[in-house]
Amino acid sequence: MESSSNHPNTALAGVKVLDLSRVLAGPWATQILADLGAEVFKIENPKGGDDTRVWGPPFVDDEVNNRRDAAYYTCANRNKESVCIDLSKPDGAELIKRLAAEADILVENFKVGGLKKYGLDYDSIKEVNPRIVYCSVTGFSQSGPYAHRPGYDFLLQGMGGLMSITGNSDEGEPLKAGVAVCDLFTGMYAAVAILAALNHQRVTGEGQHLDCSLMASQVAMLANQGASFLIGGQVPKQMGNKHPSVVPYQVFPVADGHVIITCGNDRQFAAMCKEIAPPGFAEDPRFATNEMRILNRDALESEIINFLSCFTRSEILMLLENCGVPAGPINSISDVFDDPQVQEMGMRIDLDRKDGQKIPTVAFPVQMSATPAAYLKAPPTLGADTAEVLERRLNLSKREISELRSAGVLG
Repeated sequence: MESSSNHPNTALAGVKVLDLSRVLAGPWATQILADLGAEVFKIENPKGGDDTRVWGPPFVDDEVNNRRDAAYYTCANRNKESVCIDLSKPDGAELIKRLAAEADILVENFKVGGLKKYGLDYDSIKEVNPRIVYCSVTGFSQSGPYAHRPGYDFLLQGMGGLMSITGNSDEGEPLKAGVAVCDLFTGMYAAVAILAALNHQRVTGEGQHLDCSLMASQVAMLANQGASFLIGGQVPKQMGNKHPSVVPYQVFPVADGHVIITCGNDRQFAAMCKEIAPPGFAEDPRFATNEMRILNRDALESEIINFLSCFTRSEILMLLENCGVPAGPINSISDVFDDPQVQEMGMRIDLDRKDGQKIPTVAFPVQMSATPAAYLKAPPTLGADTAEVLERRLNLSKREISELRSAGVLG
């Protein structure tokens, strides 16, 4: 398979990815690979494609083709080619197997064992391509008592412990995060594991099967909260915007709203106190060290709220910046994209579809000096690249493609 990439300076130029995943975790991983230069073929069911194409509003309206794709779909499918193949049909499964035979990576998020009946499971694909890095994304892994269950981000935020430490303990109902973070964690871990396995493949010629689950990813992302339980034995609780290990590190009210103040060490705390508190406050034995501030959290919080009550948001943020104390506003999403730092980093990327329709997307967040991310293709319409890819990759003739369409194998 010869790469069609016209951006050879990307880190993954020439790498070929067969993406059988949909929704968010799998597509997030493959979009990362695509941004880094890999050629990604997104295999979609002709009857509607990726579930998230209809997860709206809002929608991107395509008046020319009378199609509507949800913004949710566009967030994770940049730089890919959409190929509509019905893998439930033998001819469709055979086409996918032929594409897999020449691919470096395959990503799928079917239910455990779901691809075996089509001959597209790891063992079957390994027979035609022993070098392939085959990544399976599931809710609960390939084995264990929950392996058969479908996995959705919301469920795993709850089952994986995140919701037990999110939100305010006095407000009753536990809260999930405002973004599908468990899916995103899993997509990130999948991308890292794929790149590690790809390096192993390049060194040894050996492929492997990657078992990447939302459950394991969420448990790993408990980070310091998980470590605190394992070492200290105490079960972390919901603390609202307060930090379990650093004080003050939270939201505070000011005269015209709220600000975030994060004193990560005793020096920063002393610098803040010098600007807002009476002389000697930072040396008070109750507050002089972070350990003591944790023990006297409530008393300190009351004092700081009193000190800040006479400041506006802009006043306190400027004051704290000048004295080296980390602080910031609570921005709306609109504020984020208007922020001069976000604009300087180029975090909005507008891409044109083949019909000229412009799709705004959010950039890959890492600046790479030698092999920067490339933005070559807008999130594609359903089946936009089916004929082109099959002609280019499998040497199918227009007649063969037409016959397969008539048989319902292609969209």
